[in-house]
Amino acid sequence: MDLGISPRVAPLLEEVRSYITEQVMPIEPAFFDEVRKGSPWEYTDRQTEILEDLKRGARERGLWNFFLTGPEGSGLTTVDYAYLAEEMGKCHLGAEVFNCSAPDTGNMEVLHRFGSEAQKQQWLEPLLNGDIRSCFGMTEPPVASSDATNISTRAVLEGDEWVINGEKHWISGAGDPRCKIMICMVKTNPDAPKHQQQSQILVPMDTPGVEILRHLTVFNMDDAPHGHMHIRLNNVRVPKDNMILGEGRGFEISQGRLGPGRIHHCMRSIGAAERALQLLCERSLTREAFGKHLARLGGNIDIIADARMNIEQARLLTLKTAWMMDNVDRKEARVWISMIKTVVPNMTLKVVDEAIQMHGGIGVSQDTPLAAMWSGQRTLRLADGPDAVHRMVVGRHELKRYTADSQGPSATFRDG
Repeated sequence: MDLGISPRVAPLLEEVRSYITEQVMPIEPAFFDEVRKGSPWEYTDRQTEILEDLKRGARERGLWNFFLTGPEGSGLTTVDYAYLAEEMGKCHLGAEVFNCSAPDTGNMEVLHRFGSEAQKQQWLEPLLNGDIRSCFGMTEPPVASSDATNISTRAVLEGDEWVINGEKHWISGAGDPRCKIMICMVKTNPDAPKHQQQSQILVPMDTPGVEILRHLTVFNMDDAPHGHMHIRLNNVRVPKDNMILGEGRGFEISQGRLGPGRIHHCMRSIGAAERALQLLCERSLTREAFGKHLARLGGNIDIIADARMNIEQARLLTLKTAWMMDNVDRKEARVWISMIKTVVPNMTLKVVDEAIQMHGGIGVSQDTPLAAMWSGQRTLRLADGPDAVHRMVVGRHELKRYTADSQGPSATFRDG
């Protein structure tokens, strides 16, 4: 089991690291200074200039679409990409600059694996080119959406059109003016077997009847211009051919979609933990109190040591999970995915929290990235499945070794 940096990815890793450090991080503050100029849900000319210049530079260097692993994509393994995703997680714009942002990556994987040729031409190509953004509509207000079989948004076939009615919320990325397409989880046949009632269908965001009711805040912040939206679908009509893979295949698609995405999230989280630990250490060695550097006060040296050890443990578990994705059946990898989806955000939250504590009041202000990191990691404990459901997956799997019960968990989760 080789979890190391391969000769194939080593030069790319160095290029990505340099590009983020030298090009992306220095200009991020200028990008976010623009958010409150005019509507937060529209990009200013300066924001567009910054983002498109960074994307153009990355693409010219061949640093583009790494997430689509395997011979039909980037040629990288999931283990290879894990190292790149970690670097992207060290700053807010990191993933988007290389066209590796969620939920676009998950949507592109769905279209790549399951889409028709016409669907690929219309939606996958502009997504791969970074010309548009997308969202994934699964979570709903009235039901516990961590169980996809609860989905209640209905799609009924009338002639050559699907007519969709229902509500979705926490639709991440739907606030972005570049978001042009939603992959929407719907119920098409309530009388079918439990896991064949759901379908996934392409809904252009400008379709009549698609209504953004409000934006949902995250810890009272709107996360503009990305946003997390509450959307109503009121007699939305889309062509019959917008169905992905076929009626009743939605649950199957979700199972194939969410595994890689969770690994990507976790590796970016490890990158955030590394950045937080860096900031913690730098702060502890440049500030003094009671005649000593903060690093030498109280139990701070132990906090630093624990952070390093916990990051290394979480990284190894995530790399093993990535290896499992590359080398065994994806169903077998599922329990490992649930492990890291629980372990990594909780670990990163702890490291970020200690970094905030080391900074004092400024740690929760806009003067460091720590508050935004904490908010993102706390939200990640809910996105792509809450901790409790992932622990259920791991616990049931462990108990199978001691019982005759072979029933596995059937939950699937939203991809934010």
